[in-house]
Amino acid sequence: MFVGRQQELTALNRMYDSDRFEMMVIYGRRRVGKTALIDRFLARRKALYFTARQQNSQLVLRSFSAAMSEYFGYPDVLNFGTWSNAIDYLVKQAQQNTGEKLVIVFDEFPYAAEAEPSLPSTLQIAIDHGFKDTNTMLILSGSNQGFMENRVLGYKSPLYGRRTGQLRMQPFDYLDASEFIASCSPQDKVLYYATFGGTPYYLAQLRPDLTYEENVASLCFNKTGLLYEEPMMLLREELKSPAIYDSILQAISNGCNTSKVIAERIGIEQTSLPFYMKTLEGLRLIEKAVPFGEKPTSRKSHVHIVDPFFAYWYHFVAPNVTLIETGNGERLAQRIAQSGPFATYVGQQFESMCQQWVLRSFGAGTLPLMPTQIGKWWGNNPMKREETDIDLVAADPAEKHILLGECKWRNRVDETEMIEALRERIGLIGGYRKTTLAFFTKNPMHEATLAKYRNDPDMLFVPVKDMFEEVLKRKV
Repeated sequence: MFVGRQQELTALNRMYDSDRFEMMVIYGRRRVGKTALIDRFLARRKALYFTARQQNSQLVLRSFSAAMSEYFGYPDVLNFGTWSNAIDYLVKQAQQNTGEKLVIVFDEFPYAAEAEPSLPSTLQIAIDHGFKDTNTMLILSGSNQGFMENRVLGYKSPLYGRRTGQLRMQPFDYLDASEFIASCSPQDKVLYYATFGGTPYYLAQLRPDLTYEENVASLCFNKTGLLYEEPMMLLREELKSPAIYDSILQAISNGCNTSKVIAERIGIEQTSLPFYMKTLEGLRLIEKAVPFGEKPTSRKSHVHIVDPFFAYWYHFVAPNVTLIETGNGERLAQRIAQSGPFATYVGQQFESMCQQWVLRSFGAGTLPLMPTQIGKWWGNNPMKREETDIDLVAADPAEKHILLGECKWRNRVDETEMIEALRERIGLIGGYRKTTLAFFTKNPMHEATLAKYRNDPDMLFVPVKDMFEEVLKRKV
């Protein structure tokens, strides 16, 4: 099942349709759908497609030679003594090509380049002295984000400046993720996104014939479940010293949200922590948040796990390994799904979904402002002399227009109190002339409330069911 990725496909198709050399770099962590995107792009197209494995240079070269031989229709495998010879041969084929664009895909490129460190330089020479004047499209793809950013995209890389485009693949937002569970109710779609996030591979494991609790129990609370050890497997594959990263994620999940507290909890020097934190941020596993409008260096900043699946796993699975290993995972999963802590957790993820709705709504042309800035605000309310927060803030500073949002994942809401409480927060963020209020709720508001504000364009009421409307999938 292929879902979304229309912008990415458009970019690839545009490159293919050009009559010049193109080089696309596609990267992102494992399971995010890089190979699926390339396969979709290549549907009904011919390409030299090679996937590198973790082998020594000669074995990788031999596999690459076999892929070349098959592509060019040779009965025997071409024999190249060096990578330079193999790439030179490709250049000659490209220079002789008078037909459709020659597409060369190097999937898991970091494996090949780590086995043969000279490969990036070899490709650079081939591009500068051969490929650049041909109708060729080179796609380099990899899951090792650090390698792709530093040794392919980085300014110190031999390949720096040769790309004509790059795609950093991200997990799906809540709306695209919901395509995997299209038959579910809107409220169940929220539960699934809060648990599994937007990683295509995780979503593809969900069985439509099972309930939410049954899917979670099977995948996460069973020691043979496919996703039971997934976070640790990803850390081991992506990073050195995975135990330290695991400890950091556990600390954050337990409420440690500043560098000082995290360092104290896991027992390392605070000066050593930034390296690990930056790496986790690069993987989009954690995020440093500051109140809306504050500088990134604000002392009010705090860290949280931004990937929903990792947040769920560290909050509910990791602390219960003993129960799961002893065969009690199914009962545990059911209990967690009905618990107060889980409802609170879903409420936190619901806020993130509401931010995504704002961006989707603007893209569909249904939002009354351009959200050039978006986030959350927390701080002191001087009128009440107390700490408070605003769940969602989106603003267009150029037009002095701000949107304040309240996100309520509850079965029952005191609507009058909710509206008045948000109105009292108007003005806490200065510099705006126009304010729109938005209320995101689990269930629709009462008709009396809707009727009262029906003619007020600055009052938006968004129940969960409206967050999955088809109109949000369009682009204006």
